[in-house]
Amino acid sequence: MNKQKEHTEQRDIVIYGYSRQDLEKIMRHFSESLPDYIRLTYPSHGLCTNIRLTGKYHGLELLRFNMNKYHRTLADLFREEVISLQDETISQILGKKLLERELTVSSAESCTGGNIAHRIVETSGSSAYFLGSVVGYSNEVKADVLGVDRSHIDRFGAVSREVVEEMVTGVCKLMHTDCGIATSGVAGPHGGTPAKPVGTVWFAVKYNNQIVSECHHFKGNRNAVIEAATNHGMVMLLNLLRESYHASEYAGDE
Repeated sequence: MNKQKEHTEQRDIVIYGYSRQDLEKIMRHFSESLPDYIRLTYPSHGLCTNIRLTGKYHGLELLRFNMNKYHRTLADLFREEVISLQDETISQILGKKLLERELTVSSAESCTGGNIAHRIVETSGSSAYFLGSVVGYSNEVKADVLGVDRSHIDRFGAVSREVVEEMVTGVCKLMHTDCGIATSGVAGPHGGTPAKPVGTVWFAVKYNNQIVSECHHFKGNRNAVIEAATNHGMVMLLNLLRESYHASEYAGDE
């Protein structure tokens, strides 16, 4: 007796903004609804999660029907957090949007130390839209290279709305780009204060004459903060370009 051939199907959805702990609560209920021939995985890194459905079944039509159904269910469940309905990195998604709009981008980074630039150029073809970066780690570089007003650094601190907005304006002017991403924060493990604890990061992103900025508080060690901040900056710009930007629930003045 011939054994029926087993077919394999895969569906992906990429979301941003959930911790692993929060996702486990949500996905526990979703996974209980899946048939036993569909497997669910959802590895997370820096608040970015690739939810993957992998199905193996001998009936191809039924398999595809259920894979599409549960894929749509996930898209509806995370409607506000979806950044892609296929297996892509944030930098790939952002790169496609920049190419589609024929836009260029640069970055001005303090606490992320060039990690945004690194992640962008990991994508093949990024030279078509990424023009350069300034790692303005010191206040002198922020002022002398990026044009940040020294009085604003003295008054508001390097980790502030005023400083990141001037950083992103400065790098776009310096690099002659349409878009920019700027970060300044406290990655830790030292340097935090009661007003700006470790994990505090200010962001500003720019698209032509529009600038949006917000503050976010990340958990974890130094590398976790840097990775989460890198993802957050790219997602902010992506949402601004998609005209779907909404200020984070953590946004606000310190």
